[in-house]
Order: sequence, then C-alpha cells, then structure tokens
Amino acid sequence: MNKNNNPVLLKIQDVHKKYDDKEILKGIDLSLHKGEVLVVLGPSGCGKSTFLRCLNGLEKIQGGDIKFKDQSFTDKNADWQKIHEKIGMVFQNYELFPHMTVIENILLGPLKVQKRNKAEALAEAEQLLEKVGLLDRKDSYPRQLSGGQKQRIAIVRALCMNPEIILFDEVTASLDPEMVREVLDVILGLAKQGMTMVIVTHEMGFAEAVADRIIFMDEGKICEESEPKEFFTNPKTERAKHFLNIFQF
Repeated sequence: MNKNNNPVLLKIQDVHKKYDDKEILKGIDLSLHKGEVLVVLGPSGCGKSTFLRCLNGLEKIQGGDIKFKDQSFTDKNADWQKIHEKIGMVFQNYELFPHMTVIENILLGPLKVQKRNKAEALAEAEQLLEKVGLLDRKDSYPRQLSGGQKQRIAIVRALCMNPEIILFDEVTASLDPEMVREVLDVILGLAKQGMTMVIVTHEMGFAEAVADRIIFMDEGKICEESEPKEFFTNPKTERAKHFLNIFQF
C-alpha cells in the first residue's frame, strides 16, 4: 500500500533550530503520512535527536513551522497538552520514575493528564504489558528490571496515552546487544499494526526492515531521502556512501 496517499499528520516546513549561535537544524522540509514509518539516519551530532525533540515541542524552533494535522506549533493558542498526548516519545534512557512501580509509571499520564477512568486505563495497560511479555512485572520497580525490560515498559507507557505518532530516539543505544532484539521486535510489531513512527537509530538492519522511507541527515540538513532498498543498495550522495561503509552494511 502506498502510504503517500494517506493523510499527512506532520508537516515540517523550513525548520531552523539554534543553540546560542550554533545552528543545529538548517531548513528541514518533510511530511509524515498516517501509518508511515520514517527512519532517520546520520552521523552523531548531525541534528537527529534535536529534530525529534522539535517534533513534539520539547525544543522550540527559531524558524519555519511544524504542523500536526492543521495545528501549527508556532500558533500561540496551540493546545500543547493535546499535541504532547498525540505525539509520544520514547527516549534512549527510559525516563522511568524509580520510586514508582511499572504499572504506576504507565498509568501516571492517562490518570493525571488525560483524567481517564482508572479501571479502563488499567485494563489497557495490562493488555499492552501482556503483548510485550511483561505483565508479570507490573508491580516491579525499574531497578528490578533489565535495560530491555525498561525500554519495553517505556514503549507501553507511550502507547497507553493513545498517541497518533510515536518518536523513538536511539532506544537501543544503552542496551546490551542481547537485549536489543526484544525491543526492536516490539517496534516491528507496532509497524505491522500501522502505527505512525519516526525512528532515529544506528541499527542498519532494523532500519531497512522497518522503514517505509529513509532520510539521511548530515550537518543539520536532509542530504538524501529514499526507500530503504534504494538507500542501502544505491545511496546517491558520497556522504551517505561513506556513512554506510563505516557500518559495513
């Protein structure tokens, strides 16, 4: 199915981002369609994580615009709570509260932010935990979990807010190699279910397997954009070729 025919959920137009005098994003233009999995590749320091953080308002942009459906991020009347709920994010370092159990971490947003019915939110949380094989750990604390388990909990927490888009920022970077697969399998499952996702990763095989589209960033710009097979077999730019050679893909 050609997902380009699906509605556009995010429209990024000439986005610029600076930290002091250093320009991190230098005019990003991109559209993300419903059900699409977009994978962002590029060397460290090229602006990938900053780009993700701009997509759900964690970082303010200094130029251009980002629109979620028809809601502009630069609109002073934008309902940021609603936007944050619809654009979830899973971080490299889990961001779980250590003093709260797994189920308490997951239910915090649905109950405190969305004011949902506790029984309904709990049922959804337990169903999601069962899907990722961690229902038996719902009363555990983060310190009692492996890195892979923590990351799967972080994904469930994001899903329990019922987002329309999920952003993944190097979610396997802090994991031991044997734990990487269990997290990537959860994300692959979400892709098969039609979840709209933007994924920053250095896992090249995973990127090729999960992506509908690859963008390659360098020095704050999108240098290349293509379908996965084309990118990995016939990159157009010398910079992308060099990047792939480093990974010996």
